[in-house]
Amino acid sequence: MSAHAIGIDIGGTGIKAGFVDIATGEMLGDRVRVATPHGGHPKDIVRVTSEIIETLGVEKDTPVGVAFPSSIHHGVTMLAANISQDWIGFEAEKYFEKKLNRAITFVNDADAAGFAEVTYGAAKNQRGLVIMTTLGTGIGSALIYNGVLIPNAELGHLEIDGHDAETRASAVVRERKGLTYEEWAHRLQRYYEHVEMLFSPELFIVGGGVSKSHEKFLPLLSLRTPIVPAMLLNQAGILGAAALTQHD
Repeated sequence: MSAHAIGIDIGGTGIKAGFVDIATGEMLGDRVRVATPHGGHPKDIVRVTSEIIETLGVEKDTPVGVAFPSSIHHGVTMLAANISQDWIGFEAEKYFEKKLNRAITFVNDADAAGFAEVTYGAAKNQRGLVIMTTLGTGIGSALIYNGVLIPNAELGHLEIDGHDAETRASAVVRERKGLTYEEWAHRLQRYYEHVEMLFSPELFIVGGGVSKSHEKFLPLLSLRTPIVPAMLLNQAGILGAAALTQHD
């Protein structure tokens, strides 16, 4: 088992990567970030990924974990968010392994971030069920029970009060509608109390860019479950993707 892995976090606007010490969660060297190729087609993204790996200059047998904005089923990307529709039903893991000639592990980006927070961050050593949510363009989610990831939870798409939850409570909705943090917190309260009722978790973790402003809205929520901001910020996807190469 390798003690190191490459973590790559593919998004609609940027691709971030780093060489990770899996035991400690430390980034070895600088994080690399490049723009996602226009259109986000598989052939273009695998080309850029290959260039990034060359830039990192790691050994040929180093495993690669890829965090991707889609549910992943046996290495197949089932959805496509802010990228080419070519990814829907695409055998991404096999395609990347063939093109890069490396062991590849494809994981959902929210799952990667949640696993990183449990392994290295805000929920380290937390037992029981941890639910990570990422508040951004939509609402991503990850379920981790006693350190074991339960993949592909799409809790942003729960129907609450007749609405797809993320269409009412994502960070982008707050921005587009000009909601105050107090108004947005009212929507978040309805969302988190519903998730709490369904799952009775031990801990909620809130990630996404808006988590940097957590003091403006998390204290406004009233839940039985503790709710805390993510610790790892924009490195979470990289760290989680790297760590999950050892749990494939």
